[in-house]
Amino acid sequence: MRLQDRTALVTGAASGFGEAIARTFAREGARVAVLDLNGDGAERVAGEIGERAIAIACDVTSGPAVAAAVERCRAAFGSLGIVVNNAGWSHRNQPMLEVDEASYDKVFAVNVKSIYHMAQAALPVMRAQGHGVILNVGSTAGISPRAGLSWYNATKGAVNTLSRSMAVELAGENIRVNCIAPVIGETALLETFMGAPDTPENRAKFLATIPIGRMSKPQDIANAALYLASDEASLVTGVVLPVDGGRTV
Repeated sequence: MRLQDRTALVTGAASGFGEAIARTFAREGARVAVLDLNGDGAERVAGEIGERAIAIACDVTSGPAVAAAVERCRAAFGSLGIVVNNAGWSHRNQPMLEVDEASYDKVFAVNVKSIYHMAQAALPVMRAQGHGVILNVGSTAGISPRAGLSWYNATKGAVNTLSRSMAVELAGENIRVNCIAPVIGETALLETFMGAPDTPENRAKFLATIPIGRMSKPQDIANAALYLASDEASLVTGVVLPVDGGRTV
């Protein structure tokens, strides 16, 4: 097993990419803390994984909530070797001036400031252990932006760049930091990104921009996360890995 006896914390793990990552890590031997604002969803995923998982209801935009979640994970499992900052949100696809200030603040709080909170809480634990892996879920939106998602694109550009900066700063402490940049995926946010109903006709417009001809699926992202979290990637840090079917080529 590629993550035997490792401990991982995955945010936004009650559905979509996060759920697939949590399940894949557990399958590969990790103990997993399933974090999500949706506590019932987190309980469902952790319950289905079994005794190697715990559920933690957590608002990642709150520093005290994130600190408490990290401490609960450490107390339950004795360590914290892997953090996956997957929780994300988007405003609806629409002209940039139609996005209200509250939505702007929320998208930056969930997508960017949450990583600040997690770093504050998790890095002291990793430093004390002498090792760690941090994976941030960015997006192709931060590499090749789509119109209508300007403020969301900005947050993912920040995540992509922040991941590389963190990697440089933490490399000497044996803490690797990488970023996964998915193309638009089959998740609960799909219609938000599209700004239209999920119909075959509307999907076709987006599929036409992806050379391989399909959207990302949660397992695609989980497979990339598994590699980057494993010892197979021990020399890999500071990478923004597009999982995008050629979208950003």
